[in-house]
Amino acid sequence: MSFRSDYERDGFVIARGFFSKAEIAAALADAERVEREFAHLKDTKNRRCRWQDNAFTGDCQFDAFDPIIDLSPVIARLARDPRLLEFVGSLYGESACLFKDKLIFKHPGAKGYELHQDWIAWERFPRSFNSLLVPLDPSDEANGCTIVYPGYHQNGPLTPPDGSYRELPADTVDEAKAVALELEPGDIAIFSGFTPHRSNANLSDRPRRQLYFSYTKFSDGGDLREQHYRDFQVWLIKKYDEHGKKGTYFQ
Repeated sequence: MSFRSDYERDGFVIARGFFSKAEIAAALADAERVEREFAHLKDTKNRRCRWQDNAFTGDCQFDAFDPIIDLSPVIARLARDPRLLEFVGSLYGESACLFKDKLIFKHPGAKGYELHQDWIAWERFPRSFNSLLVPLDPSDEANGCTIVYPGYHQNGPLTPPDGSYRELPADTVDEAKAVALELEPGDIAIFSGFTPHRSNANLSDRPRRQLYFSYTKFSDGGDLREQHYRDFQVWLIKKYDEHGKKGTYFQ
């Protein structure tokens, strides 16, 4: 079976050894530089940052930078690497465009994410949206790897398409079909925006640093990354306001 036919059937594929160890080591070194040199950006009011409760202490813990490529030239080159764009394009049958980019650190203790789909029914949010994982550390069940459920992407959105983010009830999927995306640095995995997925807490003593690049078909509007992040900031401000969180900013 080809990657494309597997992707269309299952809603995800894994490509082992896609990047060299040297390429991933360079990306990891720059991710560590970013976390060190941009530590001042870690603020709960900074809309670039994502936070998770610590599974052991309950404390709020820094989890991710979203976006990331403007902070890291090495990661920026990786996100638009011609080989990566060609690979994603081969799944689409046409050219692919970078849509979103984030670096999730998932340090020890970080909680995971409940079952959900990544696609949200916003205006200008393409249905071809997907997520491509580039692990900088080994990603396994002990440190909270992503878990996907094959085939359900064929049903499209599994929550009302009203522009809101919603978790999926656990009985939406058959747990016996779960596939843990256990990856080594150099591997990549990609799944559809309609593929239900989740992750558990990182209960190990190791981080699970991983790049999440999202792409869309060129025919869905061309390069929409800048427009997406403008829309995303508007949405975040609204959501924070709804929860009484004022004075947020982006830096």
